[in-house]
Amino acid sequence: MDVSRRIFAVGTATIPFVGMSRRSAWAQSTAQDAPIISNKVPADPLELATDAYIYGYPLVTMEMTRRVLTNVAAAEGKNAPMGQFANLREYPDAKFRAVTAPNADTLYSSAFIDVGTEPHILSLPEEDGRYYLMPMLSAWTNVFAVPGKRTTGTGPQTYFIAGPGWSGSVPSGAKLIQAPTNLIWILGRTYCTGTPEDYRAVHALQDQYRLVPASAAGKPYTPPPGRIDPSIDTKTAVREQVNRMDATTYFNLLATLMKDNPPALADGVPVAKMASLGVVPGHSFNPASQSPAIREAIDRAPREAITRIMGHLKTAGANVNGWTFTTNGGDYGKDYLQRALVTAVGLGCNLPQDAVYPLTTVDAAGRRLSGASKYVMRFPAGELPPVDGFWSLTMYDADYFFVENPLNRYTVSPRDDLKANPDGSIDLLIQHESPGAERESNWLPAPAGAFILMLRTYWPQDALLSGSWAPPPVNRSSSATL
Repeated sequence: MDVSRRIFAVGTATIPFVGMSRRSAWAQSTAQDAPIISNKVPADPLELATDAYIYGYPLVTMEMTRRVLTNVAAAEGKNAPMGQFANLREYPDAKFRAVTAPNADTLYSSAFIDVGTEPHILSLPEEDGRYYLMPMLSAWTNVFAVPGKRTTGTGPQTYFIAGPGWSGSVPSGAKLIQAPTNLIWILGRTYCTGTPEDYRAVHALQDQYRLVPASAAGKPYTPPPGRIDPSIDTKTAVREQVNRMDATTYFNLLATLMKDNPPALADGVPVAKMASLGVVPGHSFNPASQSPAIREAIDRAPREAITRIMGHLKTAGANVNGWTFTTNGGDYGKDYLQRALVTAVGLGCNLPQDAVYPLTTVDAAGRRLSGASKYVMRFPAGELPPVDGFWSLTMYDADYFFVENPLNRYTVSPRDDLKANPDGSIDLLIQHESPGAERESNWLPAPAGAFILMLRTYWPQDALLSGSWAPPPVNRSSSATL
């Protein structure tokens, strides 16, 4: 099969008849200039270009995230140079824009590593039973390893992380983890109650999370300072930077990144489709060399693809009591649209065995959630989320970022000393204004406008993974503003 073969109009450009509609002109151009993906049927260039954009969205987003988070000389806050941990010392606040749908239940320990240059050694300390996990994500956002309490326990551990092309011997006492791409992201999470005492305890653990290049094993090692690139935009949210890229910039970056971060072997079909558009790993992308129909399709692809990605939220999982509920996260197989959506709204998503994140934008009656109304989420007695780790209800604005509020509270959970009703049930109060001091322990502050709720469940039990337990609906209270 020749995926680069094209059908062209012979000897002349495609000229629409006078009075022909734009839709008809597009259809005629498509029929003449479409790439051949099989031996029988020409493919629709717009569909191909849109699918290619969706397929590459995680890889491009990961790279842009890496650029923003590593563009510093030394580790500070959420940022650190390549190969070094950035340890967040307190929960993110409403000003945090580096990652969509951030977490305010654990302290992040984040590190981007190029294991194509050489392997790296990760050392983890004794955690003394504390819940933590160190998921490792490929450049395509798939989780390929998860050291942590659930999988490897909380004792001291050492890992030798190598790239896809590496071969050699592993140091004594270390376990080999072979990454599928050269760029990887370790997005560690360590549970913390948020009290000053527990902050100090977790900080002591973070200080012992250590990464060193394999060549420095067993030697004193001081990481080199990072190089700052002043052309990198560290202010604008990564998702916005990606979404506003023109198609040529986007596909050129995608082609460059695929050279060192190869697609999975199972992804032969989308890779062939991209090649038919001129998007080839390691090769410069030049749409000027393509037919008019393909050039127009490529130009339209970002808008079409972003609409499809965000529109997928409504069908990304089962609808249970108004919640979008899915266990398809962390490792997506060939579900490229799901992978792109999770990248857009929850980059760094865990495997379902580690965390499931029911999400809702509507109340029990299907009305858009808004701070103009008041809501109650009631857990019957004995029916709090079934987890072996922990759970929380997190508030986001319409763009999946935290919401400014007088308590600086972005989640509500058992660590807020929730008050039960006389029958043992627990009400979570979701509204813009305080319900009163005596009820604030159960209050999740909302913005004045539209908002999104995410129920974070870490180390979910079988009842949650199987769907036999479901989140209760979010009911608008009788005192709501109509």
